[in-house]
Amino acid sequence: MINVLPTFQRTEDLLQLMSPSEPVYCIYPDAAVASARNIVCGFNGRVLYAVKANDHPVILNTLSDSGVKHFDCASLSEIAVVHANCDDPRCYFMTPVRLRGAAKEAQSKFGVKHFLIDHRSGIEQLYEEITMKGSVVFARMAVAHDSAMINLSNRFGAPPDDIPELLQIIQDSGAEPALAFNVGSGVTSPSAYIHAIDIVKQILDGVPFRIRLLDIGGGFPRPYPGFDVPNLELYFDGISDAVRTLRLAKNAEVLCEPGRALAGPSMSAIVEVRLRKEGRIYLNDGMYGIFWELRFKGHERFPVRVFRDGKPHTGATRPFRLFGPTCDGSDELPGDVELPADISVGDYLEFGDIGAYSLTGRTNFNGFHSDRIVSIIGSRPPSSLCN
Repeated sequence: MINVLPTFQRTEDLLQLMSPSEPVYCIYPDAAVASARNIVCGFNGRVLYAVKANDHPVILNTLSDSGVKHFDCASLSEIAVVHANCDDPRCYFMTPVRLRGAAKEAQSKFGVKHFLIDHRSGIEQLYEEITMKGSVVFARMAVAHDSAMINLSNRFGAPPDDIPELLQIIQDSGAEPALAFNVGSGVTSPSAYIHAIDIVKQILDGVPFRIRLLDIGGGFPRPYPGFDVPNLELYFDGISDAVRTLRLAKNAEVLCEPGRALAGPSMSAIVEVRLRKEGRIYLNDGMYGIFWELRFKGHERFPVRVFRDGKPHTGATRPFRLFGPTCDGSDELPGDVELPADISVGDYLEFGDIGAYSLTGRTNFNGFHSDRIVSIIGSRPPSSLCN
């Protein structure tokens, strides 16, 4: 069942009507539609949305209606929420670590056919729970690259030298063997994917059969203030050129798993200034809430605009340090943010490009937690592509 959210045409309308004392998280369906169409049309292959980035029902339904029909899931809960909010979805259980019985229920209840392993013991677990014939099992290869902000192969993935054996074990089990890798999160250069595909080429040249599916993972970045990255087209073109060198089945498909690139532009967060101490601003949300991903290596800021009395507020700016509302001394956003020099208590800040890794990782530390989520249709959030 799709959530029906309070809907506004503009941020100004929301603020003038609500004057919220708690943070408000705004979903911009038009922005989600635009990012979905851009990636579905631009990537030469099958697009799987990484549900971990944002599993809100409106986001899932909007992406599904915009052409994203395949979903990268890491748990039964993610599979269930996709099926509850999308028409005829195809879910992929793309984690090598699953709760006991999860693969069985995923297949029997939701019809999941795609699974992943990174060790030979993984196929034994699957063999006990699913029907191997008709299933596809990916062998995940570990690969890292300096251009990735976060290395995702430190926990998952088999060494490249082990992949031929895993592919053979999968084939011997009766399932269809496939290959997957993930070069990392926040990948700032297309060369990372080309590097990984070069390794895949060496592997496949020595395998006695040809695989049909190659999953290149996610990691496609978004630009943020102070964090410039190449256009997605450069990633897609580089990947397509590299894939042409591979020995694949005639009906082969390449899969990708964007999360941030799809969900990032689809949301904003409206927070209120609760205290000002000279160059320090204290907000009603922070690092234990919607800004939690800023703890990790990568971008440090989101695009932002200021509102006063329900209207946009501009003027001469100065740098400020921003803090959250909790009593933890580490509840401080990284870097300085340029804001109007006369900013004061009661003003609102709207941070854009906050749709990825925001709602899904919040806590209720110190009792601070807001579930005020609305939809804004007819306007766009602050964007790094425009600011």
